[in-house]
Amino acid sequence: MVTALTAAILLLDLPPGILCGIDLLSFTTSAQFRGIKNIPPGWHFVFTSETLSLSPRDGFWFHVPTATTNSIPLIVRKWDTSTGSLLHCSDPEGFRVGLPTLWEKNLSPYRKSVGKETKAEMGDWAGLTEHVSPRLLGHLTQSEDWKISSASCAKEDRDDIPGLTAEDVGEEERELGTLGIDLRRMWRQGAVGRERTEAALDSSWALSDIVERWHPQDRKEEEEWGNMVLGQIEACFLMVLTVVNYSCLEEWKRCVGLVLTCKRTVREREEWFGTFLVLLRRQLERSEDVEGGLFDLNEEGGTYLKRLLKGFKRTVAQVFGEAEGENVRDEMEALEAFLKGEYGWELGEEFVRRGMLELEDGEQVEMEMEEMEGEDERGEYAPIVVHLDNSG
Repeated sequence: MVTALTAAILLLDLPPGILCGIDLLSFTTSAQFRGIKNIPPGWHFVFTSETLSLSPRDGFWFHVPTATTNSIPLIVRKWDTSTGSLLHCSDPEGFRVGLPTLWEKNLSPYRKSVGKETKAEMGDWAGLTEHVSPRLLGHLTQSEDWKISSASCAKEDRDDIPGLTAEDVGEEERELGTLGIDLRRMWRQGAVGRERTEAALDSSWALSDIVERWHPQDRKEEEEWGNMVLGQIEACFLMVLTVVNYSCLEEWKRCVGLVLTCKRTVREREEWFGTFLVLLRRQLERSEDVEGGLFDLNEEGGTYLKRLLKGFKRTVAQVFGEAEGENVRDEMEALEAFLKGEYGWELGEEFVRRGMLELEDGEQVEMEMEEMEGEDERGEYAPIVVHLDNSG
């Protein structure tokens, strides 16, 4: 008997022994497995892979509404052998009559381990999807049923991902939709001179342009400022985490790079930047769940993100007085404390590139750390700003 009105998803005809996952939980399917019950309200992502190794993965988003009705929210997908993926069933209500029979023995509770090979990834999934929306998913996946796979790729990323060509993606794979961020051009069309130089040093105009471009045109649709950017950061990160989509990683880097190089807008949108830093910390706390690592944060792979965060920390100190910017300052300190404790990162300026090292026999030699060159923005490594007059 069905004892509670909880959302459920039927995953029919799944072969036993394949990888299946929902949100931050992944497991190996059994012969008796037919789906998942007790799914809480909110956004969710189900994915599958025919093998347990680094093979292509395929998945889809869905939403469980908060309000309950007299019937159990039911989603039905059926395994297609020819494509190795789950396809939408046109008449899910037709399966409702058999739901009580499957409920106890064939549906696994959400968040419950189902065997020795289960990998339970405990985490705040709801906190990682706070800004996801139907409009965002429709654009990102370019799909009405919000499907995405490991091979899904944005057009601008095909040349950046080693070994991935248009032929590898295939005509049937929809292109991913990006926000159109170009970190090489952060100024408005027609900008010259000082305006162009300032925009290159401060991405505030570019961020505002992206926000306005993606803000709902219909006034009936209420959306917080910058929600599309935060949602894109969330969805792209989770697509790297679950289906190992590296085009989404490139879009994540573009979004984070845009936000962390803003200056003027940090003061104007203090609360928004505080929210962004909370989101970034939550994601970095999950970064080790990404197969192969998100950035290889312990090694040189973390240089990109570390440089951005060091620059943003300087920006916070410059734009806020001592008694200002408490929200952003507090969240920046929390993020910095996590990165220092987990990876030993130092986001301050207290490091030495060149100095004397005393050897065991007492001899002293001068040493220089080449790996710190990219982080030193003072002295001969400081950026040069050229001020042009209007005659230029």
